[in-house]
Amino acid sequence: MPKANKRKSEKSGPQPRQKKIKKSTRQAQLEEDNKDESMHVHRLGPSPQSSSSLVQRLPSTRQSDTIQPMKSTWINKQRVLIFSSRGISYLARHVMKNLRSLMAHSKSEPKAEIRKNFSMLNEIAELRNCNKILFFDMKKKRDLYLWMASVPDGPTVKFLVENLHTMEALKLTGNCLRGSRPLLSFDKKFDDEPHWKLIKELFTQIFGTPKSHPKSQPFIDHVLTFTIIDNKVWLRNYQIVEENGSLAEIGPRFVLNLHCIFEKSFSGMLIYENPLYVAPNLKRHMAKAEASQKYQQRVYQKLSYEQKKPKESFPYDKTDEIFQTPAPPADNEDDDDDDDDSDSDSDSE
Repeated sequence: MPKANKRKSEKSGPQPRQKKIKKSTRQAQLEEDNKDESMHVHRLGPSPQSSSSLVQRLPSTRQSDTIQPMKSTWINKQRVLIFSSRGISYLARHVMKNLRSLMAHSKSEPKAEIRKNFSMLNEIAELRNCNKILFFDMKKKRDLYLWMASVPDGPTVKFLVENLHTMEALKLTGNCLRGSRPLLSFDKKFDDEPHWKLIKELFTQIFGTPKSHPKSQPFIDHVLTFTIIDNKVWLRNYQIVEENGSLAEIGPRFVLNLHCIFEKSFSGMLIYENPLYVAPNLKRHMAKAEASQKYQQRVYQKLSYEQKKPKESFPYDKTDEIFQTPAPPADNEDDDDDDDDSDSDSDSE
């Protein structure tokens, strides 16, 4: 028993000494840290406020009338994916490049081979980390359509693009800084009907360059105007001239003919369909019908003229010849003249 107690005492004896040594070293380290902090405070001045005091606590409720202070950092993270399907014309391709150069928050994507399954566009936008889509699609190598969509909740607006003009046109003499932020000018008619209000909000989110965007310039030197004429949206881009404040057109410019609006992104119910929209195929069919009608009208005019044409130039009655005396023959008169000439010659002799 005493041997076991000795062994226990030998084992348990040095352990508290080691703990005391550890405590003393910890205390020494803490004392040194406190001295360093006191020296640092003595040099730099009073201690800064705690992190909890710097955090601004927002109220539990917020009213819509209260204006919250805006941060100067990049908050609006709008990214627009601009690309097209295969088979577009050179003019549509140049207009697409012009829009990319104007919109600093846009991203490009190779041409997609999409025929009917437009839901693939949502996956492409998610892979590119974009929440807006501008998709150009051409049918029959002549009809250009523009799809504008908000990913992934929608809505989606389909336009027919008409009267395309690029920046490279010689008549458009304006110029602006690449990546600068534009002013968006909308017609008053956008506030008249609900579908125009929806399109106005979509235009604002797509074409408005976010403030403090890394690729944008801190200047506003051009204006994008959206005007409704004949139930179509006319888009123009103007430069703000510094000398006199006048406007010079830069380009591109085109006309958007509204076709329909869908509830979700490239899917969902049909919210609105333009009753004044006429498909380009139907327009061409009507033009051919008018041309054929011209030929038919010419044939009908000829037939009607032949039917109305009189068979005789004027009415003729044979009884009218009873009271007409026939004229003497011309040969007898010539013979009489010859006889008279011979008689006169004989008398002279």
